[in-house]
Amino acid sequence: MATFLYRLGRLAFRRRHFVALLWVALLTLAGVGAFSAPAAGSTSFSIPGTEAQKAFDLLEQRFPGASADGATGRIVFKAPEGERMTDAANRATVAKTVRELGDGSEVVSVTDPFTTRAVSKDGTVAYASVRYDAPAMELKDATRDALEKTADEARDTGLTVDVGGDVLQAEPETGAIGEAIGLAVAAVVLVITLGSLVAAGLPLLTAIIGVGIGVSTIATLASALDLGDTTSTLAGMIGLAVGIDYALFIVSRYRAELAEGRDREEAVGRATGTAGSAVVFAGLTVVIALAGLSVVNVPMLTKMGLAAAGTVVIAVLIALTMIPALLGYAGRKVRPAGEKRKEPVAPGAPVKRNLGARWASFVIRRPAAVLLLGVVGLAAVALPVSQLELGLPDDGSQPTSTTQRRAYDLLSEGFGPGFNGPLMIVVDAKDSDDPKAAAATVSEGIEGLKDVATVTPPAFNKAGDTATITVVPGSKPSSTRTEDLVHAIRDDVAAEADADVLVTGTTAMNIDFSQKLSDALIPYLALVVGLAFLLLIVVFRSILVPLKAALGFLLSVLAALGAVVAVFQWGWLGGVLGVEETGPIMSMMPIFMVGVVFGLAMDYEVFLVTRMREAYVHGESPSQAIVTGFKHSARVVVAAAVIMMAVFGGFISSGESMIKMIGFGLAIAVFFDAFVVRMAIVPAVLALLGRRAWWLPKWLDRVLPNVDVEGEGLRTRAQRDADPDEDRELVRV
Repeated sequence: MATFLYRLGRLAFRRRHFVALLWVALLTLAGVGAFSAPAAGSTSFSIPGTEAQKAFDLLEQRFPGASADGATGRIVFKAPEGERMTDAANRATVAKTVRELGDGSEVVSVTDPFTTRAVSKDGTVAYASVRYDAPAMELKDATRDALEKTADEARDTGLTVDVGGDVLQAEPETGAIGEAIGLAVAAVVLVITLGSLVAAGLPLLTAIIGVGIGVSTIATLASALDLGDTTSTLAGMIGLAVGIDYALFIVSRYRAELAEGRDREEAVGRATGTAGSAVVFAGLTVVIALAGLSVVNVPMLTKMGLAAAGTVVIAVLIALTMIPALLGYAGRKVRPAGEKRKEPVAPGAPVKRNLGARWASFVIRRPAAVLLLGVVGLAAVALPVSQLELGLPDDGSQPTSTTQRRAYDLLSEGFGPGFNGPLMIVVDAKDSDDPKAAAATVSEGIEGLKDVATVTPPAFNKAGDTATITVVPGSKPSSTRTEDLVHAIRDDVAAEADADVLVTGTTAMNIDFSQKLSDALIPYLALVVGLAFLLLIVVFRSILVPLKAALGFLLSVLAALGAVVAVFQWGWLGGVLGVEETGPIMSMMPIFMVGVVFGLAMDYEVFLVTRMREAYVHGESPSQAIVTGFKHSARVVVAAAVIMMAVFGGFISSGESMIKMIGFGLAIAVFFDAFVVRMAIVPAVLALLGRRAWWLPKWLDRVLPNVDVEGEGLRTRAQRDADPDEDRELVRV
């Protein structure tokens, strides 16, 4: 591996014009493709294998046209204090509003609250439902403007009017200001770490090019593959972070090779052969973790994982080829590491111990105390995980300043907390002798359950073999009581019915989605951690080092999830981070964090410990190898972690709750993993293990391929170049 990448780096250095033009051409092609591609439509959401999805598919077959994917809206009216919606003036306002809404070019139907009994029992709240012929993301701006104008005119009469549903759903704000701040922080860290504006600009430039190619490719394929905006946002977030880090490691190693007195082409080759090998294996762990999301069998999550994995692959390829090419253009503007002097540091000359080496020496002297403090601290932060509640965001999780949230609250006030999350019961009586009797039995059984507010009469399709029943729970959609009600219908009512009974609707979909992700978490962990464990055994030629890496990751991700629960579910520091509304953690958050954080955690493990392994293989004692690894890699790993935290933290300013939560979760996970696990727990464990850390059974050592990440082949090559007589002697032998 090291020898191949050494040759690749030197080739890219010599053929820098061709390499640079190739990547610029790819960026141009991707940009043209994104610009000319058809606009992506509304993305579909499905959960294969769940009861809610089966019921939804059955409705599509038995009630054709009834489950159209057009946008919907609810205009909610509340009478002023002391009045009722049934008063003549208020009825006239509602009638005018309904009439004006029906004039819209994209409107399919509008319901009148007074003819559909959509008025609360106390008469103070009413709502009109509007259905459109296009999905929410495809509605014309004029349609939304007309809706908001009509609502404003109704408010002018003294009524409280708010709009709910997905009709006002718009493109999510990704937090452009926060992203810009994150990039600015990354630039400052790079300048401090590399000591040169030119050297600092290289990782930023290559990362932006890589993300540009990745995101543009996603935009090109968005319509054909049904990719949503969140897919490109997350791919850009991860691609930018790893792209900067991978380039940083190669540039930093290049400067270290220059400091050893090597010429620039040789330094590029060695940097690509050594640090580039670490980049390849670190990138592989990230790709495994992201692509492994496919095992969950949720199409949306699979697409997000594969798109992000593709962006990571591009980041690795750019780091291995374009960075050596750009270093060729930079010439002497990228200085050797260490002091700013013209004379190179002689090989083997004593070097003043830096902060990383001093910290490693401190940990080696007190490994047990550092290990105990790190583990206990992360365990304490992880405690909130025991109270984790999963769900999907709805209008109830919107800030109270939004009209969607106010409409949600008005409906809950007028019709009960469960009104915003009704359950749709599908009774498949095709094989029943008396479909009407079977549906009536199901309806009566549901009425006898706890926490049921309303049950509508069965509504049959034209064939008369399938009925739908709407059930309004007595509790809010995210309540555990509502979840218990869904299970009771499926377990108790369905067991006694003379027909197939299925529960669907948004609330049931959320429950099934959360359950599916929970069930998939352990198999996913086993697959991803298992594959990465085998990969790290090949890299480190050790059993205990990969095991320690995996256990450290578990500590990081549990602590990060604990912090997410504390902030987004409990509201701790919510005001500081702009969390206006607390609630359940998004169902996909744990499994997505496991995938991404595991890949990033292995990045730091590979970058830090491969340098220790390199020193150990070259004859240093286990303790001295730890110090050497920190002396050469700690500063760069810290810089990489700060950059990742800045990039991920920039997405906290997003107006989309999902992006905000993931940005915070990844930023805090990087902090825990880089600064607590890799910088404290890892050296402490290695110090306690000593030589046993690098133990590998002899039979396994013979079986494993020798990938030579530490660059032993390059060292042998250099020795032969330095002693040509020895080469001739070897040839004669």
